[in-house]
Order: sequence, then C-alpha cells, then structure tokens
Amino acid sequence: MLTTVLIFMPVAVALAVWLLPVPRLWAGGIALLASLAEVGLWIEALVRFHFDRPGLQFHQRQSWFSDLNVSYHVGMFPFSLWLVGLTSVVMAAAVSYAVWVGRDRPRAYFGLMLFLTGAIVGVFTAQDLLLFYAFFEAMLIPLYVLVGVWGGAGRLGATLKFVIYTMAGSLLMLAAIVVYGLQQGTFDLVEIGPSSSDWIFLGFVVAFAIKAPLFPFHGWLPDAYRESPPEVSAVLSGVVSKAAAYGFIRIAIAKFPEPTHDLRAAILALAAVGLVYGSLLAFRAPDVRGVVAYSSLAQMGLVTLGIFAVNDLGLDGAVLQMVNHGLISAALFLLAGMVERRTTTGEFALLGGMARGRPALATVLMTTGIIALAVPFSSAFAGEFLILAGIFQQGWGWAVVGAVAIVLAAMYILRMISGVLHQDVGSAVPDAALDLRPGELAIVVPLVGVLLALSAWPAAISQRSFPNDQPTGTIEGVLAPSGAPVGVTRDRIVISVSKGSP
Repeated sequence: MLTTVLIFMPVAVALAVWLLPVPRLWAGGIALLASLAEVGLWIEALVRFHFDRPGLQFHQRQSWFSDLNVSYHVGMFPFSLWLVGLTSVVMAAAVSYAVWVGRDRPRAYFGLMLFLTGAIVGVFTAQDLLLFYAFFEAMLIPLYVLVGVWGGAGRLGATLKFVIYTMAGSLLMLAAIVVYGLQQGTFDLVEIGPSSSDWIFLGFVVAFAIKAPLFPFHGWLPDAYRESPPEVSAVLSGVVSKAAAYGFIRIAIAKFPEPTHDLRAAILALAAVGLVYGSLLAFRAPDVRGVVAYSSLAQMGLVTLGIFAVNDLGLDGAVLQMVNHGLISAALFLLAGMVERRTTTGEFALLGGMARGRPALATVLMTTGIIALAVPFSSAFAGEFLILAGIFQQGWGWAVVGAVAIVLAAMYILRMISGVLHQDVGSAVPDAALDLRPGELAIVVPLVGVLLALSAWPAAISQRSFPNDQPTGTIEGVLAPSGAPVGVTRDRIVISVSKGSP
C-alpha cells in the first residue's frame, strides 16, 4: 500500500484543492504540507526497504482490464526508490518556491503541481506497460498548462513545441506498447518476456530520447526551460527528464537485449554528440537559464552513456548521476529565479558583481557550482567517474569523449558563476538588491545539503541501486560487455525484475 499512497496522496490533495472551497491563501500552505508529507512517506519507504533483497518491494497488483491482462501493478526496485526520493525532494522545493513568490490563481497552480507529483511517482513505480503509459501521459498534462499559463512572454510557442515533440514520442511509445503487449499476451513488466524486435525497441527509445531530451530530439528544450516559471524548469530538468532514463533501464535494456546490443553503438554515438554539443551550447549561452538548460542536455547524454554501457559500473554511475543532476539543476534553476527576481533578467551582459554584500547567494551558488564541476570528493565526481569507467569497457573512445565534455562542463559552470557573482556590477543589479532571505535559503539549502551528504557517501546510491545477491524468480537477461545475454549477477550487470517480497 505504501507505493499506492505515494502516488495518490498528492493527487487526492490536488483534487481537494480544486474541488473544495479552499481559501486562496490556504492553497499554497496545503500543497506545501502535502509535499513535505510525500518526503516523509519516502523516508519511511527508505527505512523499510531491504536493499539486499532482489525484486519488487512494496508492490501491489489488482486486475484492471482482464481481457488484455492489464493490471494496476506498482512497486519499487532499489534504483526506482532513489528516483521517487528525488521526485519528492525536488517537488517539495519547487512548491516551496512557488509559495514564496506567491503564484497567481493558487488553487489551480498548486493543484497541478500536486497532480504532477503523483504522476511522476507513478511513472517510476508502474510495473505494467499500459499503466506506465497512463502515468507518462498524465505527467505531461499539468506541464502543458503550467508552461502555457504561468510561463513567460514566449510561453505559447514554448508550449506548442513541447506538445508537438512529446505527443509524437507518446504516439510512438503507445504503438510499441500495443504491439509488444499483444505479441507477448501480457502487459505486465514482471511477466512479459524479452523481444528481439528492433522496431518496437526504437519506438520506446525515440519516445524516451524526446523526453530526456537527447540530441537531436531536443528542439523543445531551450524555449520550455527559459519560458517556464523557475520552479517548473527545475522540475522539467531535475525530475521529468529522469523518467526517460528510467524507461531506458526498466524497459529498453531489460526487455530488448538483442536490439540493445545491435543498436547500442548508434545510441552511444547520439549520446556522445549530445554531450559535447550541449556543453558547447551551454558555454555560449547568454543567460543563466540557458547554461543550466543546455547543461541538462549534456548531462542526460552522459547518463545515457552510462546506461548503454550495460555493465555494473555504468549503471551504478548513471543512477547516481541522475540523482546528482536532478538536485543540481533544480537548485540552479531556483537560484536563477531568485536572481531574476532581484534584477528582472538573467542575461550575463546585465549581471555581475552580485557577490558583493550578498554572502548567502554567493555561498550557495558557489557550493552548487563546485559540486556541478565534479571536483574530487563530490558526488558528481563519483557519478561521472563510474560512468567513464563503465563506458571505457565498451571502448576507450567513448571515455575520451566523456572526459572532454567534463572539461567543457568546468568551463561553462565557471563562466556562469563569474557572470553572476564577479566581474563589474551589471547595469541590471541595483544596489538595493537583497541577499537571499531566510525563506529562500530554506528552499535551496536542503537541496545543497543532500548533495553534500551524497558527496560524503555516494555509495549509499551507487552500491544500493541494484541488488548484490543472485535473484530468484523470473530473470530478464541483459548484455555483458561481450554482448552475450547473461543472467543477472552483480559481478557482470544487474537488472533484477523478479518477483520479490512485499
């Protein structure tokens, strides 16, 4: 029941905010309490989770469409547990920021944010393909509205691009799901067998590549990230993009071992191009949000390299880096919003010198930026090193590309820090611009605190994303570095999709 509560508690509160005569001033407070309760529920799941036990935990299954063997089947693997935790923490920070700035039409706004929380958690916990698709689509509906109604001056164009790209991907995924499920006679992700169809595999991969986004499916990214409210950009970059990476792990690799082997080189090539291309665009971006947006393109390319290395090092690093990037990008987008509130712009040409007399802003931005630089002893360093070590087993050239992109990341992060905090005071920076207030610190400091905790103990995620023990029950084969299908063992590559104890 715990997984179901994590999904539907925020949805129930969203319905209450929408339908009941809740005073406008109460809507934000109710949403914030619900978001914090979601974090508390996830902590309970973390405490009760058995990381040495393979298979699903906290799972629940009820028949939905018996004629098609479709069921409401939810549960969590260790790697999905971390993504649910990332969702709850980032959404709590986003709701807190929206409460702080005082969004207009609060009942509609905060109801959408809560509904979005439940939909994202549903994506990370769904164990039926049609249920996964339902949550995947439900996740997009509030995003369309949040960007299109509460976005900036170019919100309509940004929303149109977002809708076109994501609907195209969704239709491809739906076609792949229908064909795959009917071929196998079930849509249950635990029971469904592997497939050797390259076309079905590509239907899933393209849909996830659009959502990540990966090069060359990133056309919606710059406008959506720039025109969205800062907290919505934080959710798009920090959490929604991880739904695609989760789909790569849970569906593409686990269910399509032969197509993964056959098409892996092409996917790695696109990820490598996106990694370098995104880094170059981030270095040339004229504004803070542009740097963070294009760095997300680059980081998702790096995560994809780790996933399609298809070995234990690459996957462990990919999951750790998903959490790292989610927290870093969320913190940076929220900080960008705080800077924009003080200066009315994020353009580097108009910013500068904000470190003077604003020690809290300088400290938080510098700390987040240093972790994003992947300096040694940071959680980002651990994640990127694991990914590079994993992809090196597939070819040293991939590792060289990853290392070059990490150097480029240092360049654009340092440029962003310098453009905001140092150099001459910009014309848009008034002398009366305040430092971060206690309420703003209460929003971003927890995100930075989690990053510092992970820097001290990255193995909390990297060694607890996939079980160490030999699993029992149904095992999906995946590919060892040699390309041969193998069982799920820790010393080679671990993806357990067996039935576990609740």
